Amino acid sequence: MDWDKLRIFQAVADAGSFTHAGESLKLSQSAISRQIGALEEQLGVMLFHRHARGLILTEQGELLYRTARDMAAKVNTAEALLRANQDKPAGRLKIHATVGFGSTWLTAQMHEFIALYPEIDVSLVLSDNELDLGMREADVAIRMVMPRQPGLVQRHLLTVRSHVYASHGYVQKYGKPATVEELDQHRLIIFGEDARAPVQDVNWLLREGNADQNPRLVVLRVNNTYGIFRAVESGLGIASLPDYLARESTKLEMVLPDLNVRTTDVYFTYPEELRHSKRIAVFRDFLLRKVAETRF
Repeated sequence: MDWDKLRIFQAVADAGSFTHAGESLKLSQSAISRQIGALEEQLGVMLFHRHARGLILTEQGELLYRTARDMAAKVNTAEALLRANQDKPAGRLKIHATVGFGSTWLTAQMHEFIALYPEIDVSLVLSDNELDLGMREADVAIRMVMPRQPGLVQRHLLTVRSHVYASHGYVQKYGKPATVEELDQHRLIIFGEDARAPVQDVNWLLREGNADQNPRLVVLRVNNTYGIFRAVESGLGIASLPDYLARESTKLEMVLPDLNVRTTDVYFTYPEELRHSKRIAVFRDFLLRKVAETRF
């Protein structure tokens, strides 16, 4: 099969229409349609169901799509390895991190990294979902749980400490709990139940000091840590926050400081086939240096 046709087929499957695929590939809709028609004729099968709302893969199309996706991932890996063998670290570096860590601490470090390595094309993907590094959805990831996917290199990066925080305005209006049991009389902000939590046991405040499991007042649920931070800063309620994030604000104060600190191990991980990549090596070393300069 012609790789160009497969590349176009994958773009159409990803986009769901000839028009959107043509925009990403800078080809006309008619050219895209001809290429797909030629591929279907060559294979003797229909690859798409054509509907007014767009295109849907047939069963045969799904099989070919998985194959084309695997091939594209291998081509991307080969390209990355070839670029990594250059004298200077260069090429694409797609970094995945959680929303809270990535949008605060990590983004603040990128100015220095890009100044040091201008030939590296950096892209940050901030999401609490776990991307598939084996399929090159990202080159490296900074994760708050130990990676479970096989074929990944992983290194412990740092340990994040978390405490309970409220804003000065909240404390003035509602007071400060003196014991963990007094959380029963306060307004809590927690991580939303309909989203993947970036760390384990993220809503521990609902259970701490609550042996009878009485329901506590939850005033807001938010699906990422940075959103919780902003809501606490506004005076809406009390929440568990990473210390490094809470220190970014002059509006917050720690409550229940004697409560057992929660810790989260953070890992730097990437695919085994990129072990010798110069881009990844310099980014890893940069991260380790910046982590050593930060109090988490």
